Amino acid sequence: MSYLNIQDEKLLPVVMELNTLLADYHIYYQKLRTFHWNVLGKNFFDLHVKFEEMYNDSKVKIDEVAERILTLRHHPVSKFSDYLKMSSIREGNTLETDEDMVKELLSDHKIILAQMSSVLDKADKAGDEGTIDLIGAYIRELEKTSWMLNAWSKSSKEQLKVSGLEAATH
Repeated sequence: MSYLNIQDEKLLPVVMELNTLLADYHIYYQKLRTFHWNVLGKNFFDLHVKFEEMYNDSKVKIDEVAERILTLRHHPVSKFSDYLKMSSIREGNTLETDEDMVKELLSDHKIILAQMSSVLDKADKAGDEGTIDLIGAYIRELEKTSWMLNAWSKSSKEQLKVSGLEAATH
């Protein structure tokens, strides 16, 4: 039974990009677990909790991406060895400083956001509104998490750009 109003041949590029995103999220998830277990130092309590929050969020997204692939009538990639080959994200190192962990996660966010853009591009070409809706929300959430990690990594003396009325009065 065909419950989608999209031709199968138009969905294959979407599914391929979603499988790459699934691979990225699996490696990212495991990196977050690694960092959660191995963070040390004065920021331990903050980052230990934040990394757990982030890997729990990633676990949900992994399931939702896989289920979206199934909704599109394809099997998701499910072997970890395939994830390692497909993903542009590299495994985490247990011997990194807390600051290096955050830098690496921000770098991973750029990779994931770029992959999400690729998914959106293919989904738009296929007329796949369900995937567009799902990934659009993910982008917003990951950008917010990136902002928070970036703010954490800055000196309290650094300033953001001034815009609007405040800029006009300076």
